Amino acid sequence: MLAQRISSINSLSALCEKTGANIDELSKAIGLDHRIGPHFLKASVGFGGSCFQKDILNLVYLCMYYGLDEVAEYWHQVVKINDYQKNRFAQKIIDHFGGDLTGKRIAILGWAFKANTNDSRESASIYVTKKLFEAGANIKIFDPLISEDSIKNDIYDYWGIKNQDKIKSHITILKNRNDIYNNDAIAILTDWEEFKEINFNDLTLFDGRNFIKNENLNYVGL
Repeated sequence: MLAQRISSINSLSALCEKTGANIDELSKAIGLDHRIGPHFLKASVGFGGSCFQKDILNLVYLCMYYGLDEVAEYWHQVVKINDYQKNRFAQKIIDHFGGDLTGKRIAILGWAFKANTNDSRESASIYVTKKLFEAGANIKIFDPLISEDSIKNDIYDYWGIKNQDKIKSHITILKNRNDIYNNDAIAILTDWEEFKEINFNDLTLFDGRNFIKNENLNYVGL
């Protein structure tokens, strides 16, 4: 982690040289962010939201514009690792059922990209659920703040699947979290505090936020 921090600031120093920016001023500004420290070190299914990926890809473009191909690739790997983590989590579920989810019922807990928001832009749930859907799963989705219309719009906009009848027949949007029972597996993709109140006994739980801690559960974390 320490080596990565050194490489990160060194990569930005190359961009500062090209643009005339002051690397010391940039370092100071970065250090003022309280999240640079003990925060954001909890393993999860991956980041989402409207900012991180967009801003990183803008940085990649800027580096490529100035001919800093190695720096561009360094930062592009951040996005690639995030995509890898989402795919890795989905694949854990698929592999658990022998590589085929046909007829399996998977409940998705959480659609927002993080807890305490109704924002689902670039949410990990969108991509994990798509992979499970493509593997044949019947999916139920619950989020306490994201509306049914918003979830459906995300599916149609991000997935690019033209056969809406297939989506309607294989995906159900739940209005009550208690309707998640009677499924083959539960996948937590947003760390809403209220999910800790759910009784997961006798359920197969895939925790994409590593936030349910119970030794007695049939539990798969990251």
